[in-house]
Amino acid sequence: MTRVALAIEPTSAVTEPELIARVVAGDRVAARSLYDAHAPRIYRLAVRLVGDDEVARELTQETFVRAFRQLPRFRGDSALGTWLHRIALSVGSDTRRRLKRRSEHETTLLDEHDVASTSVEADPDLKERLHAAIGALPEIYRTTFVMHDLEGFTHGEIAEVLGVAEGTCKSRLFAARAQLREALSVFMKE
Repeated sequence: MTRVALAIEPTSAVTEPELIARVVAGDRVAARSLYDAHAPRIYRLAVRLVGDDEVARELTQETFVRAFRQLPRFRGDSALGTWLHRIALSVGSDTRRRLKRRSEHETTLLDEHDVASTSVEADPDLKERLHAAIGALPEIYRTTFVMHDLEGFTHGEIAEVLGVAEGTCKSRLFAARAQLREALSVFMKE
């Protein structure tokens, strides 16, 4: 297990396993320290999974709520960060499904009420198209792409988090990049 020294008091450093034990015992300061150590990376992953800052904050909070609830069962077979990312991916998947259902419901309501909207057809810039293209990827490809190309995880780390072989991660990343190239081919021609 990875040993990370975390400072929870100005004069003392505690290893991550010790910190986990303190959190399980009910130490709120230790819980805050654990949260502060891992929340930024979980948040960055969440933003890239759901594409919305506010939803990403909620997803990060829900990840830690679930993690702290399940922390007594954490065996330490993998690094705590890896375990937290697994939880974040699960929460992110649930959140995306919920948002998709809500969006479909809202679209259905708009269609049923014949609400007309005027839209200006403008060619979006590359950043917006890229964001949309990433969001349109199938979840298994999007997750692998985000973790590898945007968050900097290795194929081994992704394989561990997702519970698949490294070769599977590599093929998913290849497929994700191919789909993104196709979706952004208009910009490549310009």
